[in-house]
Amino acid sequence: MAGGGGGAAAERVAAAVEAAAAASGGWEFRNAYRRQLLALSRRIRLLGPFAEELREARGGAAEGEEEERERALAPLADALEMALDLLRLGRDGSRIFLVLERDNIMKKFQGVLAQLEQALCDIPYDKLDISDEVREQVELVHAQLRRAKERADMPDDEFYNDVLSLYNKSYDPSAELDILQRLSEKLHLVTITDLTQESLALHEMVASGGGQDPGEHIEKMSMLLKKIKDYVQTQNPEMGPPIGTKLMDSNGEPRPVNIPDEFRCPISLELMKDPVIVATGQTYERVCIEKWLASGHHTCPNTQQRMTNTTLTPNYVLRSLIAQWCEANGIEPPKRSLQPNKPTLACSSSERANIDALLCQLCSPDPEEQRSAAAELRLLAKRNANNRICIAEAGAIPLLLSLLSSSDLRTQEHAVTALLNLSIHEDNKASIISSGAVPSIVHVLKNGSMEARENAAATLFSLSVIDEYKVTIGGTGAIPALVVLLSEGSQRGKKDAAAALFNLCIYQGNKGRAIRAGLVPLIMGLVTNPTGALMDEAMAILSILSSHPEGKAAIGAAEPVPVLVEMIGSGSPRNRENAAAVMLHLCFGEQQLVHLARAQECGIMVPLRELALNGTERGKRKAVHLLERMSRFLVQQQEEKEAQLLASAQAIPQIPEQVQETDIPEQLDSPSPQYPTVA
Repeated sequence: MAGGGGGAAAERVAAAVEAAAAASGGWEFRNAYRRQLLALSRRIRLLGPFAEELREARGGAAEGEEEERERALAPLADALEMALDLLRLGRDGSRIFLVLERDNIMKKFQGVLAQLEQALCDIPYDKLDISDEVREQVELVHAQLRRAKERADMPDDEFYNDVLSLYNKSYDPSAELDILQRLSEKLHLVTITDLTQESLALHEMVASGGGQDPGEHIEKMSMLLKKIKDYVQTQNPEMGPPIGTKLMDSNGEPRPVNIPDEFRCPISLELMKDPVIVATGQTYERVCIEKWLASGHHTCPNTQQRMTNTTLTPNYVLRSLIAQWCEANGIEPPKRSLQPNKPTLACSSSERANIDALLCQLCSPDPEEQRSAAAELRLLAKRNANNRICIAEAGAIPLLLSLLSSSDLRTQEHAVTALLNLSIHEDNKASIISSGAVPSIVHVLKNGSMEARENAAATLFSLSVIDEYKVTIGGTGAIPALVVLLSEGSQRGKKDAAAALFNLCIYQGNKGRAIRAGLVPLIMGLVTNPTGALMDEAMAILSILSSHPEGKAAIGAAEPVPVLVEMIGSGSPRNRENAAAVMLHLCFGEQQLVHLARAQECGIMVPLRELALNGTERGKRKAVHLLERMSRFLVQQQEEKEAQLLASAQAIPQIPEQVQETDIPEQLDSPSPQYPTVA
């Protein structure tokens, strides 16, 4: 977004139109929305002469007029950037996912068309130096958009129904081959390369949160893609197995085989050469999961759980089983590289030149040029890992850091968000930390706009994934500022603050800082919040704070036992295990008897037994330890009760051996004795 004084919106319009022209000329839209996507990109491309005249007219107006032009063009720039996002979705998105999300995708189309049409409707031509010929062309595009907005150009119904029937397993088995053939052709999934790219795109889109239930989505769509893949290989046996996984028979000839599902990588669906285990216990092909992590993801592709670390542990058992299976089937085992393959990323000369130009603008004395360049770097760093590497290698990090103290809040916001996006790449984390960035990021966290504060929290979360950086960040005053943001931020900001606090509090030295900053009462408020917002994050933080003496005392003072017992009985699997972990910590130490007695009153034994049978592995362990502790406590209580009863019995006066007749009542009112007895 190379823009200068007062013409940022005009430059954004021009850049978006140029990108749309590239989409029309070179982007492939091989999915159900090809017609709609091409029509959208063509309409934007028709605005090319308008964008050129806007560029040429820049800088010639008075200051007040320039500001008015800026306000008039900003909605069009926003609408064009929304349209570009939709075009990128059409180019890079999973073809299966896009069909299943037909209603949402069509809403996006209608929203983009409506926003573009409204933006063109509001253009003040009399205040812009635009020729009549160009104005007529813009009005033509406006008319086309108005007509397109009024009609819903839905994709092929048969196409949608075919995908839906396979997804829901509601098809006639006899028609399965016909359905698979139609889908393979219409989705352009006819080569192994197509299928592998679709698998990667599918995981990318589901992880970004498009579905209501990502875990179920990924499982069903992976099975759907596997059906199409098996069909393609069955129909074209000469294709052999996926590229890079050639299975050869004893004569050295390619041999089609039915690979067991457990031997396939969940991402690529190919036979694994170098299976590795991630933090959630799932196994993936090393190359695929490394590419996933390099793209900035912190979740497990299969389960959508957040990974506590990025360690990849070789799965020697599975590798051995794959080798045995290959040997039993007369197939040459897949050979893994001696060095793990990492995605090769490089900038083209034109991309590097653009980045260098933006870095020059960051050094400009013109605040608007700085703001515009920081905004463009923010967007570039968001798009892909390639850009993140190139921008950092070009020397952007120190320049962006210098803008964190800018008095212009928008510039500050763009700079911290650019750093956030750069930090997603593992190697950039070290560069950011070594540049002394943390105090400046904390400054933004305390003093920036709300969006800047929230993105500063997200940056600290990203950096705190590395254990040694937890110490660095914790010592800079970040924790109290994160606690404040957790209290007053938006839902997204609170979530980022909670994630950062969780990461930081894994280091024992940071737990005391968080407790003294007032984190425990805030977390207890989230745990008891009837909306359930941030419940998972709150329980995870509570679990790690309860292992600290100050944390245990602060939690105990908040009357937590009824809430914890309820959570053990009816929470999510992860929250049940965290509640059990907190309860277990409370049941040791000075106040243990108080908490044990309260737990008994709340009926903890039944949910504990159920958790010990059906919980997660960690949940089962915590439940068993708690049951043992509760059992000892109940035995102790019973012994104390019996001792008290015995002491009471011994204190009762003995009945004299000789009783005078006058001491015996003439009539008893009840068959029960009037004197107390001890059973």
